[in-house]
Amino acid sequence: MKTLSLSWRYLWARPLAALLNVLLLGLGLASITFLLLVAHQVERAFDRDLAGIDVVVGAKGSPMQLILSGVLHLDVPPGNVPLAAVNALQKNPLVAEVIPISLGDNFQAYRIVGSSLAYPAHYGAVLAQGRLWSAPMEVVLGATVARKLGLRLGDSFVGSHGLGAGGHAHGDSAYTVVGVLAANASVLDRLILTDTASVWKVHEDYSAADDEDRKVMEEEREVTMALVRYKSPLAAMSFPRWVNTSTEMQAAAPALEVTRLLHMLGLGTDVLRAFAGMLLLTAGLSVFIALWNAVRERRGDLALLRMLGAPPSRIAALLLTEALWLGLMAALLGLALGQCFVLALGWMLGLDQSLLLNGALWPAELLWVPALALGVSLGAALLPAFGAYRSDVLQLLQSR
Repeated sequence: MKTLSLSWRYLWARPLAALLNVLLLGLGLASITFLLLVAHQVERAFDRDLAGIDVVVGAKGSPMQLILSGVLHLDVPPGNVPLAAVNALQKNPLVAEVIPISLGDNFQAYRIVGSSLAYPAHYGAVLAQGRLWSAPMEVVLGATVARKLGLRLGDSFVGSHGLGAGGHAHGDSAYTVVGVLAANASVLDRLILTDTASVWKVHEDYSAADDEDRKVMEEEREVTMALVRYKSPLAAMSFPRWVNTSTEMQAAAPALEVTRLLHMLGLGTDVLRAFAGMLLLTAGLSVFIALWNAVRERRGDLALLRMLGAPPSRIAALLLTEALWLGLMAALLGLALGQCFVLALGWMLGLDQSLLLNGALWPAELLWVPALALGVSLGAALLPAFGAYRSDVLQLLQSR
């Protein structure tokens, strides 16, 4: 306890140098914390939103665009596909379930998604209020949508064309809120769900000139894409190839495309990781210089401690404990700053209803942060501590 107290006093004998070292080491650790938290939450979000979806079938184009738009709802879809073609997928013996997805409208930048009741059921959604839709033009709000927009059961609103704010409003077709989902940390939280027939009705009412025109539109109805679940994992060998070669649609495997996406994101995180490493290296060098100078400045104190009977190991422990104090404070600062950085990023992403990030998480990976802090601090203190251990009492007295 005396060593802890004395090392603490020695550390703050030079407060400006101590604060600089803590801040420099803390910034490097904050960068590491930020990367660990973002990587953990992004991977968890992908795993959660893609769970149970074996393949996505939609218009030909970019497979990754198909996944981002239809599953994660972060992009615009490549186009629409005929409803008849999607219904034919359900008859395929390899397919267990087909969930249609229809996009095209939004309300205040939150996407209105037309689908079947199997869509919320797939994510295990639970109602917080009201009920699920049972007729066209009834909607169920995700938890984030209801909270952000302040909509309640029985409220009505008019959607706008497009997947972003600012599109033409469909003034003659109003939706009615019949339910609100409980938050389940999935993509449903930031969506407005309705029946697929609602999407057709809005656009047919807006475009149809007469009954004959409406009948033609009904015969040519389309959906944006379909989420497909296999009966057997063996279907992954043949079903996508059959869709890509025998139909006018394309099949995109979420696992493959997300792996590619994470690889591309990894190139950016490598740069941030290198930057964090440089900060840690600089901080370690700064701690080393500070402790080395401390040994030289405290020769008189060290000589006095030796004369009072302190063994060389006690002198070395004093410097090592001082380094541990630095590492501990820097670890706490780094964890706090890293959490704040992720909260700020989550707030900015929340402005455009993108991925939901939360800084108030403590995954097991964060244990690396204090371990790294203590490792850097102790590594920087080894040589000064060894020098203090090897110092001779007579030399210390002569240099005093």
